[in-house]
Amino acid sequence: MKRNLVLVLPLIALLGAGCSSTRNAASTESAPATTVESKAAATADTGAVASAGVVGDDASADVGLPPELVNKRVIYFAFDSSEVRAEDRALVAAHARFLAGRSNVAVRLEGHTDQRGTREYNIGLGERRAQAVRAALGLQGVSDGQISTVSYGEERPAAAADDEESMAMNRRVELVYGKR
Repeated sequence: MKRNLVLVLPLIALLGAGCSSTRNAASTESAPATTVESKAAATADTGAVASAGVVGDDASADVGLPPELVNKRVIYFAFDSSEVRAEDRALVAAHARFLAGRSNVAVRLEGHTDQRGTREYNIGLGERRAQAVRAALGLQGVSDGQISTVSYGEERPAAAADDEESMAMNRRVELVYGKR
């Protein structure tokens, strides 16, 4: 239930702000990372912002996640892509450095998509995204036993609107930490 509140509160705030409902299904452009980050920062006052990587039932404090990574646990993707973007590779590397020296820490990679595409396609795309981050972590020394993946497809959006900026926030992999 706590997790549901974590996801619902930012959505209510976004809906109340009067987000545009313009939808451009043909767009293949992703929103610039600074736009996604600024939107997440603007709603960070709620204390429960899934798009900023703050997930309520996450154990990041219990595993000793460094402060510089606590609010940077989301990897964003371009439309219909499972390739880790160049601007996110350093973030993945920072998480890999943290995990590589801590065999008692595990991470669950939760793959997400925007609402375009069929449910089946989006589950597959979310899984491919999670696997891409898993591969990047593995190449940098993280043990395969420390990583699990799950795909939620379009079922757990970070933003509810149909505009490109909101859909860009939904195309993501969240890193959720816990103990092994």
